[in-house]
Amino acid sequence: MNKVAVIIFIILSCNNKVQKIKPTIESISESVYASGILKSKNQYEAFATVNGIIDDVFVSEGDAVKKGEPVLSISNETQRLNRENAELAAAFADINANRGKLNEARLLIDLSLNKMKSDSLMYYRQKTLWSQQVGSKVELEQKELAYQNSRTNYYSSIVRYNDLRRQLNFNSSQSKKNLLISSKLAGDYILRSEIDGIVYSLNKTKGEMVGAQTPLAVIGDATEFKLEMQVDEDDILKVRKGLMVEVTLDSYKGVVYEAKVTKINPLMNERSKTFLVEAEFVKAPEILYPNVSFEANIVLASKSKAILIPRSYILNDSVVFKVNGERVIVKTGLKDYQKAEILSGITEDDELIKPVP
Repeated sequence: MNKVAVIIFIILSCNNKVQKIKPTIESISESVYASGILKSKNQYEAFATVNGIIDDVFVSEGDAVKKGEPVLSISNETQRLNRENAELAAAFADINANRGKLNEARLLIDLSLNKMKSDSLMYYRQKTLWSQQVGSKVELEQKELAYQNSRTNYYSSIVRYNDLRRQLNFNSSQSKKNLLISSKLAGDYILRSEIDGIVYSLNKTKGEMVGAQTPLAVIGDATEFKLEMQVDEDDILKVRKGLMVEVTLDSYKGVVYEAKVTKINPLMNERSKTFLVEAEFVKAPEILYPNVSFEANIVLASKSKAILIPRSYILNDSVVFKVNGERVIVKTGLKDYQKAEILSGITEDDELIKPVP
């Protein structure tokens, strides 16, 4: 006797003991289960980029902050002294502070020019006299040599002036850059908010030592939140952006909120074999906090009027039994955790009995 015959025999012999049902007309939705935690939009952990001791804390947990507003400061005496040195060097090398050197070099150019003009005049005068057989050749040569020297000195003074001006400009620019670098480094000792939001957590207090790898605060958006869900790799291909999500929060028991899938992270977590899926509320609860846990059903499809029977009344996902023991092959549609839609094989008037496993 085969398995189906045994089932029919048992059904017929125990007909008075089994429970009979009729299909019902109800709404059904097929969904993917997911769980996760709530995150504030733009939520991030704030890190220091330097080492030191917390000198002051300007905010408390729960305070609202604006972008760029200081959260805390870190003390470092060496950096303060470096900045002061940079300020002194910038002031010393400033081009205006060295204007006297340039003026002096300019005066030397003027003196060299006048000397060259004078020597030139003396040389050409002596040359004219020599052409008239007046004076000596030695005097002419001396005047020529003096003129050549003064001309060389004049051009050398121009070169020295230009070199001095270039060097002073370079020193001034370099010292200002060093001051900017020092100021930037000094700015690293003040932790500022990257967004307009709320300080959800402060991990350190005044006087504690911190390093570049130490998370100091958690800051996030004050009003906008996102749902981060973990979806199993077996279900991820069914999920797409825009699908409706039914959300139940542990802090709002018994209430179902609607959300929509906004992002699917394409990289699977190798440990948990899940994908990160993000969603946003259609209408969020009035009060929310980060890291609140929730459960969700990502609705893949739904139907308002469908012929439904309990899934336990379907054998091998395709066979049902009528009250008279008749074995009927059915075609199923949408399924949830308890019921399945019947597309063909039976009607809502048929009475069914539960198959014996």
